[in-house]
Amino acid sequence: MRTWRFPRGFTLVELAMALFVIALLMGTVMYTLSAQNDQRMRTDSLRNLDEAKELLITFAIVNGRLPCPASTTTNGNEADAPLGSGSGVCTSGYIGYLPARVIGFQPQDGSGYGLDAWNNRIRYAVSITVPVNSATPRVCRGVLPSNLPANMHFTSKTNLKTDGIDCAPTDLVICSSSTGISPGSVPPSCGAATPVTNQNVVAAVIWSQGKNFASSRYLGVQGQAGDDERVNNKTVANSNHPIFVAHTPSPPGAAGGEFDDLLTWIPAGQLYGRLVAAGVLP
Repeated sequence: MRTWRFPRGFTLVELAMALFVIALLMGTVMYTLSAQNDQRMRTDSLRNLDEAKELLITFAIVNGRLPCPASTTTNGNEADAPLGSGSGVCTSGYIGYLPARVIGFQPQDGSGYGLDAWNNRIRYAVSITVPVNSATPRVCRGVLPSNLPANMHFTSKTNLKTDGIDCAPTDLVICSSSTGISPGSVPPSCGAATPVTNQNVVAAVIWSQGKNFASSRYLGVQGQAGDDERVNNKTVANSNHPIFVAHTPSPPGAAGGEFDDLLTWIPAGQLYGRLVAAGVLP
């Protein structure tokens, strides 16, 4: 008598293990794809910031000055006083946005503000200090640092030409951490924090507030995930000072909090060099 043998199927345990392995592999693939996408978005945003920096310098070569930042109400145009005058008196020096319409930056949103790869508005700050020509060497600083200067240097064609290239900014400064900064000092400084730039280097800052801008809310304020990002989350009521923080990305729970902001800046020496090479200065 012949005995028939039927093929044995998978048991429930074997099927569950196979599904677990497949899920594990899929999770690994999805995580890798997500990490690659995040890196691509950061690279694209850095490219946007570099393009914005180059357009700002080009604007300075053509117009003899850096543009004022846009405000929340000027729709990608300069926020100066009187509005649209090109006077160089910026009304949103530290808390503004890239004036994308003025410099011809793309991409823009429907209101004319320049965007990073996450479709967040690119921020832009410019030195708004007043030259003090009696100093040796001459430097740019506020006559009364607690007051808004009446006449700027880097955003005024007349002042930039008259004051000359030995006039250095003293307000904008980049620090590696928010811990120990001194916004109330004269001039504001990194204080106990490690400086990324010296006090008299930065003429303008261009920055993206990163992927987490829309979702982060530290101390009840949108756009900041911790103390380090809070320094760069500039509004009238929040961090309205010329200190910035720049360092490599950090995860939630890190000292200073989660951080994914991206910054670049225009050194005064680079700006002067390009203006001299173009015959705009001295």
